[in-house]
Amino acid sequence: MRIIAKIYTLLFLILISLPLVAQNTVPETGNYVEILPTDSKDDIIRKAANVIPSEKQMAWQRMELTAFLHFGINTFTNREWGEGTEDPGLFNPEELDAGQWVKTCKDAGMKLIILTAKHHDGFCLWQSKYTKHSVKSSPWKNGKGDVVKELADACREQGMKLGIYLSPWDRNSAVYGTEEYNNYFVNQLTELLTNYGDVAEVWFDGANGEGPNGKKQVYDWQRYYKTIRQLQPNAVIAIVGPDVRWVGTESGYGRDTEWSVVPAMVQDEDEVAARSQQEGGTFRPAIDAMAKDLGSRDKLLVAKRLVWYPSEVDVSIRPGWFYHKNQDTKVKSVEKLLDIYYSSVGKNSLLLMNIPPDKRGLIYENDVETLRKWRKVLNETFEDNLAANARIVNEKVLSVEEVKSLTDNDYDTYWKAKEEMPTIEFRMDGTKTFDCLLLQEKVTVGQRVEKFKLEAKLNGKWELITEGTTIGYKRLLRFPEVTADTVRLAIEQSRANPALAEFGLFKSASINDH
Repeated sequence: MRIIAKIYTLLFLILISLPLVAQNTVPETGNYVEILPTDSKDDIIRKAANVIPSEKQMAWQRMELTAFLHFGINTFTNREWGEGTEDPGLFNPEELDAGQWVKTCKDAGMKLIILTAKHHDGFCLWQSKYTKHSVKSSPWKNGKGDVVKELADACREQGMKLGIYLSPWDRNSAVYGTEEYNNYFVNQLTELLTNYGDVAEVWFDGANGEGPNGKKQVYDWQRYYKTIRQLQPNAVIAIVGPDVRWVGTESGYGRDTEWSVVPAMVQDEDEVAARSQQEGGTFRPAIDAMAKDLGSRDKLLVAKRLVWYPSEVDVSIRPGWFYHKNQDTKVKSVEKLLDIYYSSVGKNSLLLMNIPPDKRGLIYENDVETLRKWRKVLNETFEDNLAANARIVNEKVLSVEEVKSLTDNDYDTYWKAKEEMPTIEFRMDGTKTFDCLLLQEKVTVGQRVEKFKLEAKLNGKWELITEGTTIGYKRLLRFPEVTADTVRLAIEQSRANPALAEFGLFKSASINDH
């Protein structure tokens, strides 16, 4: 009897342990999911519909607009890429005012500023203990200045977030191309992430040229990522990183169909699950950033794993990334910046705009004025949602209270449809004239919509006004102005029941009035 009891006890322990094993597999709701060999096509699409951003990815997405400040020794040599042999004595921005930088960016609606703390030339804008090729060898403030500190202080004072760009490529370091350089790089990364308060974004590019010894470096990306996770756990790691991907161009334009859920390939198949769970997702998905199609059903159905990997669109307000005097009259026009906004933020991406300070250490007047006018047009365009007081016609689809959550300018309130392809009919409080549609999915539920259209009732008939594919965090579509009192939004294809946070109709403000 004792033997039988022991057998039953053993079987019982095995049975109760099975759920614990299941809990250790990759969950189906999160920013990463495995595709199993046994998954059907429907299973895969369902999994894709439930991949959601991490908290840090969501906080990053909601900023919508961020700034890049390319500033350094190149500003004084009139170059884009330095060679690492430049004389630090050239660096002397006698009127440097980080407060002016922050105010300019904040007034333009940006929420974070990324500074080129070190570009490929290796010149450091802070008092690094590990090199003399820095501001401490310059005449600026008698070698006592620290650009990173001044910007960090100004960001805190004005309620802006700080981001850091630290180029892994270093054309000055004598140890570049050796394992010792990885130690050097981590030491500098540690300085930047421990001495200046909270850092919300660390931005890497993939530049990997030769150093002064003619060698190329094998970057220890996993070590870099782990350092960032330990020192700044709330920071996203962008572009060459696990949290944010590059859109694929520097034009300022995203894809018409932009999925944040994409197939993820990694170099080391054996370690991917462990890294995802144990280190907070420190593996970097291998993505063809310039591909036209990243996340369609065709891509999903041949994937081994899916990951939330949102798009960042970077562009400079000038032809170059560093300041050049001969480009003072070539600042992008307000009209061009508006087009970029609608084609980046309006296409489920975050816009990272470069605004380079000049030799004085100030953002040039032309740039400041253009940004001011651009922001004014955007504010006036989106200050009045013409659908805000609309009455829902088909109450079987959603209630009167639910429709309010779509037009309350509050992303945290949302409506989850009872079906995959709902049609919502809005009757506005009078006839309205509009030329822009705003839609937002509640992506913490999932990015799901694959196709939609907006129609207006004109002369008693429904007429197509505009249509699109993905929505994601935000979709903006412009069209010739329409005057109507009734419109309807039809979700024509979706991966699961859509969750919509915002619906808006707007009339574009005139550029000429600014």
